[in-house]
Order: sequence, then structure tokens, then C-alpha cells
Amino acid sequence: MTDNPRKQAALDYHEKPRPGKLAIAVTKPFTTPAELALAYTPGVAEPVRAIMAEPADAYRYTSKGNLVAVISDGSAVLGLGKAGALASKPVMEGKAVLFKKFADVDVFDIEVESETPEQFIDTVARIGVTFGGINLEDIAAPHCFEIEKALQERLDIPVFHDDQHGTAIIVAAGLLNALELQGKRIEDVRIVCLGAGAAGMASLRLCQALGAARDNMFVIDRAGVIYDDRDNLPDYKAEFARSGDGPRTLSEAMHGADVFIGVSGPGLVDADMIASMAEKPVVFALSNPTPEILPEVAQSVRADLIMATGRSDYPNQVNNVLGFPFIFRGALDVHAKTINQAMHLAAVEALRALAHEPVPRTVLDAYDRESWSFGPDYIIPTPLDPRLIDVVPNAVARAAVESGAARAPYPAHYQDN
Repeated sequence: MTDNPRKQAALDYHEKPRPGKLAIAVTKPFTTPAELALAYTPGVAEPVRAIMAEPADAYRYTSKGNLVAVISDGSAVLGLGKAGALASKPVMEGKAVLFKKFADVDVFDIEVESETPEQFIDTVARIGVTFGGINLEDIAAPHCFEIEKALQERLDIPVFHDDQHGTAIIVAAGLLNALELQGKRIEDVRIVCLGAGAAGMASLRLCQALGAARDNMFVIDRAGVIYDDRDNLPDYKAEFARSGDGPRTLSEAMHGADVFIGVSGPGLVDADMIASMAEKPVVFALSNPTPEILPEVAQSVRADLIMATGRSDYPNQVNNVLGFPFIFRGALDVHAKTINQAMHLAAVEALRALAHEPVPRTVLDAYDRESWSFGPDYIIPTPLDPRLIDVVPNAVARAAVESGAARAPYPAHYQDN
């Protein structure tokens, strides 16, 4: 037992009445000798022969088309750092629960003990045939970039690093709406990104795809603003390195900035930095559980800002569960070979547009509100919005078909959505 009630409640939740958060369910009748003969020998030989003749039939006769692997090496677990593969298992099980709960996607969580990226890549590539998609999770930069790229090249199913692209998609959707409310265009704004890891780099790349100018981006790591005069600058940082003169510290970069994206650590931004930003700034302080600056502190010096955090107890929560279950749902439903940028952008637009729609009564009741509408405290949908399962998979599946990433046609049952 522990003296901390919340800690004990979390431990009890995971232990009782049976350990863990997942189980496997049988999906076909299995109560008679005839059904046993169909499920295993001799009946199982027929789908084996069919798949030998036509590998795509694995989507017809097995669970491959609704099965995602959530895979980690435990090198960057939540806010806990390098916890290790085994200790990452509760998080991977949790991710599996979210996939199933929000989008009815089945998941095997897989934790890989590996000493090098090459070992991890080889392990995942060898088991990839089992799945319809792979969600990479909690893998530290820079290895996460190498791992994702290599697996995308070796496998013919979607390989999606959620810490990169899931975060980027939600950030981009919220940012577009915040800029709309502030009367600004993404093509014009000056963006400061604190944190040069997976989430930060992917968010900036997606912002570029939406029109943001690289010359207007300032990326800050532990050594300050990233410039190309540094020694041994890794490729993923060099991509956003600046040249010549300019601000070298976070404080200097924040002066006159329109947008702040924080994917770094707690308390790294102070009120003076927020006060120095341009008129009508947008602040995404996403360090969790403690943001780079608390909303009440930021709002005490800037009444004109729009702010988002990663927390559920403040407005505008940037939560990846708005994306990954529904993105994979759409990708799986068209037997996608990849989740490409067209599908990322489709998810951004679907989420952005949904925030403009009237908020359903079920959402108002869940959050104990009488009213809620598009505005400074509502720039992205909430994770409990029941419309997500219709809107986001629909957009992603259509983009997959139109971009050539799909093996199967746009599903007929999507037509009415």
C-alpha cells in the first residue's frame, strides 16, 4: 500500500480484478464440434489456401484488416523518459484501450528489447505481416525518425509514429482555428517552437505543408535557437536551422512572435516572454502534466491570447486521442499501404471544420456546460465528441483513395457520413 491515495487508485485499477487492461475475445461461434472443425482443422485450411493464392485475401479471412500493433522500445515514456520496454507496457496497453474504445480497432501491444535502432527495425519488420497497421509509440529522438522511415520503406502497411504525426495533426487543426479567430494567416505568422524532438519537428513540418514559412520559424533546444553554425548538428535539427544574425535565446525569439508551440518541459516560459509577443498571440504550452506556462499566468499579462495545453482541466486540450484511433480507422477501412501527408492534411481539415459545428448535447452534458461554441475556449473538438468516428475516418479514407494509398475502394457505408 502507498500513502498517496491517487497513486494507490492507479495501481489498484491496473491490478484488480485481473491484471492489465486488455483481453482477447473470440468473434465467431465456437460451441459445437462443427464450429471447432471450421475454426481450426480441417476448415482452417481453406483460408490458408486462399491466402497462398491471393495474399490480399488475408484482409477477407483474418483479423489483419482491423489489427494494429502498438510498439515501443520504452525509450521515451510519457514524462518518465527511458523507462525501458517492460515498464512501457502499461502505456501501450492504455493506447490499445483508446484504439478499441474510440474506433473499435483491435490492438496487440508489443514491447521490444533492443539495443540499437537496427535491432528494433528488424524485429518489427519481421512481424509486420501480422498487422494492418503499426503505431510506433514512446521512442526517443533521433532514433524515432530513423525507425519510422526504415519501417515505412520495408513494410506495405501504415507505419505511424503518433508522438510525431498525431501530435502534429491536432496542433495544426487547433492552430488554424486559433489563427482564424485572431485574424491571422499561417503564411504570415512568426512561430517559436520550444522543443526539437519528435513532436516539435513533425508539427513544424505539417505547418509548412499548410503554408507556414520556414524563415518565420524559430526552433529552440537546450542550447538556444538552432542555427547552422553549430558543430555536429543532426539532420533533423539542421532542417530548421537558421542562418546569419538573429535571436539566440528563447526570450529573444519570443519577442514579437505570433505563435508559441511548447513541446519541452514545465515552467520554461515566463510572463515577460508572453507579454513580449505580438498582438493577439497563440500559445500552445503542451508539456504534460505541467505546461511551459500555466494558462492563468499567461492570461494575467495577455488578455488577447488564445491558449491550449495538453491538460483536460483547461480549455483547448491538445489530445492525440482526437487523431490516432480515427486516422487508423480510416486507413484500415481502405486497406491503406501508408498514412501519407494527404491523409494527415485530411485529418487536420476534418478536425478544424468539426470545431465550427454546433456542439452536441452529449458533449455539453459530459463537460457540465450549458453552451459551447467555436471561439477562444473551443478551437478543437473534445475527445468525447461522438462525431469524430464519422468525420475523421471518412476524410482519411477518402484521401487515401484519392492519393493512391488505398488498396480497397472508398467504403460504401461511409457515403452517408
